[in-house]
Amino acid sequence: MSLKPLQIGDLTVPVPIIQGGMGVGISLHRLAGNVAKEGGIGIISTAQCGFPLDNFKTDTLQSNLDAIEKEFKAAKEIAGDGIVGFNIMVASFSYEEIVKQCVKVGADVIISGAGLPTSLPEYVAGSKAKIAPIISSGRAAKILLKHWSKHYNRTADFIVIEGPLAGGHLGFKKDHLQEAIETMDEEVTKIIAVVKDFEEEFNVHIPVIFAGGVFNRSDIDHYMGLGCEGVQMATRFVCTEECDAPDDYKERYLNAKKEDVEIITSPVGMPGRAIKNKFSELTKTHNIPTSKCNRCLDKKLCDSKTNPYCISTALINAVTHHTDDAILFAGANVYRVNEMTTVHELMKELCD
Repeated sequence: MSLKPLQIGDLTVPVPIIQGGMGVGISLHRLAGNVAKEGGIGIISTAQCGFPLDNFKTDTLQSNLDAIEKEFKAAKEIAGDGIVGFNIMVASFSYEEIVKQCVKVGADVIISGAGLPTSLPEYVAGSKAKIAPIISSGRAAKILLKHWSKHYNRTADFIVIEGPLAGGHLGFKKDHLQEAIETMDEEVTKIIAVVKDFEEEFNVHIPVIFAGGVFNRSDIDHYMGLGCEGVQMATRFVCTEECDAPDDYKERYLNAKKEDVEIITSPVGMPGRAIKNKFSELTKTHNIPTSKCNRCLDKKLCDSKTNPYCISTALINAVTHHTDDAILFAGANVYRVNEMTTVHELMKELCD
């Protein structure tokens, strides 16, 4: 049976698959543009997206703002009429300015997590951009949507649930991960019930999207069966020809074994899922001094003088041919990725 198109307000998404945002430098214009071209939603990660630009070291914020415009324009040229948006971390340095720049360039959608995006409606006011928070529990969904209702008299255009099998930073405490894995289906139904309350309040439809460990069509069907209307996938898109990551990064995914996937501690205090390497092993016993702060995160969350290592430097290393000295974020099922493909072939596989 073919997948039903996803309806987000007046946006019709032919294929209900969102390509997850992956920073730094993994999901930029080539990947996002090609996913959108194939009928899904292509997502550019704003996390240090300006790192290849000449002014990155002297004016990091401006380089990121410049890159947002550059990457979006290039993605749209590939996508044609396809839907392209951004993933923006709430924990980002100058979050408000980044959101407003994404709105200015014409983002179709904005997905925001790594914290509750309590002020997001204010920053997108008057724009066409559809907004979605990333949440991991019914409690978080209720708190955020109630806040948006009270302070902005609006609700989400769609919701992204991120489960405990996702790559990168996770919205679960490390010692609760296994329990979360075992009970996630139950939590999905709780979140959907919360969302229904706000659908009734605002007389709108709010589609729920599931992310985290979605690998194949069987997984998509499973979450659709729970009441979701689409999925978000990231890890599977890395080993496509169109992914913006360099080949040596992709090789790390192709060569990963199940025992190589581990939970690390990020400098911001969140657990994260990554592929084991020399750097991740070193961080377990040593602090790695930060020579210069790249101002990627809000200063309340990140102190370069006391943190064990610089997450920005570690992620930039991953995409600049220093994969031994890097954090290699990946989803729990990365070890099942064993061949290169194209965005077209992957989307076809997931839809058939």
